Amino acid sequence: MTTDDALTASLKAHYGAAARQAAEGQAVSDDGGRALDVGCSLGCGDVFGAGLYTPAELAELPDAAIAGSIGCANPVALARLEPGEDVLDLGSGGGIDVLLSARRVAPTGRVYGIDMTGEMLDLARANQLRAGVTNAEFIEGSIEAVPLPDASVDVVLSNCVINLSADKPAVLAEAFRVLRPDGRLAVADVVADRELDPAVRDDPAAWAGCIAGAVTRSVYRTQLAEAGFVDIEIVDNHTVADGLSSVFVKARTPASPDEAAAGSR
Repeated sequence: MTTDDALTASLKAHYGAAARQAAEGQAVSDDGGRALDVGCSLGCGDVFGAGLYTPAELAELPDAAIAGSIGCANPVALARLEPGEDVLDLGSGGGIDVLLSARRVAPTGRVYGIDMTGEMLDLARANQLRAGVTNAEFIEGSIEAVPLPDASVDVVLSNCVINLSADKPAVLAEAFRVLRPDGRLAVADVVADRELDPAVRDDPAAWAGCIAGAVTRSVYRTQLAEAGFVDIEIVDNHTVADGLSSVFVKARTPASPDEAAAGSR
């Protein structure tokens, strides 16, 4: 196996186990042992996924979708979705952000969730049936090679997943490719305050825990600009661990070739 293949296999095993936990009605815990309490809402304590969604949002969702949520913020709130928009969620997991998005873009908008882990896809599809959502589709695939056509969506979401990729420029290039002109990127992710120690970068458990793959804000911004995005904003959300922060990342694709040319200068 190459290093990237080994990392992918490790992440699939980790998140496959998390999906099985959620499918069995257990709260999914991160590597620190902090569990996301099914049905918890704002102010429910020191847990990795706590407080990310409002009580009204949680009321829209099956318990298994809430239990399988191990994100670091709420990209649906960031995206300000409108009816009729088409949306892609990179690394859709148990489907929480896809299901919330689908209700907001209904009846004519559609939402796609991409995930590489079969157990997560099974969980998400089961949650979709429970929620009665018909304008969503979960697709097996890689966020580095999204199985959607060019310029096919208005908004790209992701929730604490881009940091898991060993090839972030490829992920951002794919997000740019599938977005229509003046399309929006609305991402929750983890960034590092400084360059991480190489020993951390080589630790598969630290990758799965959303630590080892984190880049600095300046690197993230540079990679977004190199992919072609404009109006880039990276705003702190909350502290995840010492030297690591949850952030909201906003950007958009140029509305015209002239704007794209101006942005590249």
